[in-house]
Amino acid sequence: MTHPVRSAADIRRRIGHPVIDTDGHIIEFFPAFMDFLKQVAGPQVSGRFWQGFQAQNQRSWHQLKPEERRNANVYRPAFWLSPAQNSLDRATAMLPRLFRERLPELGMDYSFVYPSIGLLVPSMADEELRRAGCRAYNTMVAEMFRGLEDRLTAAAAIPCHTPEEALEELDHAIGKLGLKVPMVGSMVRRPLKEPDGKPIDAPRLLDRGFWVDLLAMDSEYDYDPLWQRCVDLKVPMTFHATTQGIGLRRSTSNYCFNQTGHFAEAGHAYAKALFFGGVTHRFPTLPFAFLECGASWGAQLVCDLKERWEKRTGDALHRLDPRKVDYALMRKLFDQYGGELLAGRMSPSSEAGRAEQPYVDEFAAAGIRNIDDFYERLIPNFYYGCEADDRLAGTAFDARYTPPGRKLRAMFSSDVGHWDVSDMNQVVPESWEMVEDGVMDEADFRDFMFGNPVRLFTSLDPGFFDGTAIQGEVNAMLGPVGGS
Repeated sequence: MTHPVRSAADIRRRIGHPVIDTDGHIIEFFPAFMDFLKQVAGPQVSGRFWQGFQAQNQRSWHQLKPEERRNANVYRPAFWLSPAQNSLDRATAMLPRLFRERLPELGMDYSFVYPSIGLLVPSMADEELRRAGCRAYNTMVAEMFRGLEDRLTAAAAIPCHTPEEALEELDHAIGKLGLKVPMVGSMVRRPLKEPDGKPIDAPRLLDRGFWVDLLAMDSEYDYDPLWQRCVDLKVPMTFHATTQGIGLRRSTSNYCFNQTGHFAEAGHAYAKALFFGGVTHRFPTLPFAFLECGASWGAQLVCDLKERWEKRTGDALHRLDPRKVDYALMRKLFDQYGGELLAGRMSPSSEAGRAEQPYVDEFAAAGIRNIDDFYERLIPNFYYGCEADDRLAGTAFDARYTPPGRKLRAMFSSDVGHWDVSDMNQVVPESWEMVEDGVMDEADFRDFMFGNPVRLFTSLDPGFFDGTAIQGEVNAMLGPVGGS
């Protein structure tokens, strides 16, 4: 469908409510980052950092021939990730003061800004580099964004290989530096071990000798202290996890093959872990935001898990107990209809082993008693960042897919600063096209651009936006009792 050419500022005036971008990106100026790394960790650590970062980002790919990449299954890493020809946008993503100045032109009122290089730092395998890198990044953005808090908030990078390191950096970034939003490393790659706990000596596995710890279920550690500290600090959990290089996302030649859908896959896995691991049951007030991943997978997750909950819990699962098979009836039917191949062959011993597993309620940790409990564990505290051109964001508001009266909380997630935004001025008009095309109505659009981001960041701290340029509009929305 052809749409009229309109400026972002025109759209902002037309809708009459604030626009909150929940996922802009800073392009780090690497020499400045290295200055902060030297400051927090010293020259020896900063001298090792670049080599470790290159290994983390699969940079060895560039030194290998095509057949060597294929033989070792070294996957194609990202390349050309930031605006180039549009140099004003590139500078805007590098200079927070310029970004703030341009926000009205871009049709935005407030933006949460996430890392670029810093997205990978919380996942670095080397503990010293990982922790020093996160500390340096957080110190840098705290200084760069100081004085811009009326319209910009930079997220802190929080490493999570252990609860202790997560708590230490969370307390430092939020409590000491004054940052307001944590971006946690939610998928920790841990080395594989033998059943007796000994490390597997398998250098030929390269970067595949690991398993992915989702922290919320089947983890090596108890991360409840981390969730509790977020509640205590009144901050939501936000995730920007990647699955590139994991499983089938290992094309040796095509970055887009590896990249397409990887944020959604990460969000899907982590949301399931939070649900099945009982985190949303034990911490019912803590919100979780999955960024840059869309909302369609969230609608599918709710529908998929509802079907499984109905069929694999309580009496429904007991109906599948192999011990309830009527073998007398089975023998009669096999003899009658089995012909020469199957007649006379049915007996309990012919299906040996199927009755050995005990009953297990895999939904027990979620604490579900009824359908309302089920929806409460999956819907109110999950938020989905959707890019401006993601038309499937409409599934979050479509009652044909979501439970009646329980829309998913999708949010505008611009991704400005990265390769998929060729012109920052077009992200708000692109989003408005969903209203023009009937993908969502104006009330849903208001929730998408304003209401749901406000709910996310004020759910634990109603005063989160105090002192910002949108304080008045936020307070009007929340009302005297904090909104809903």
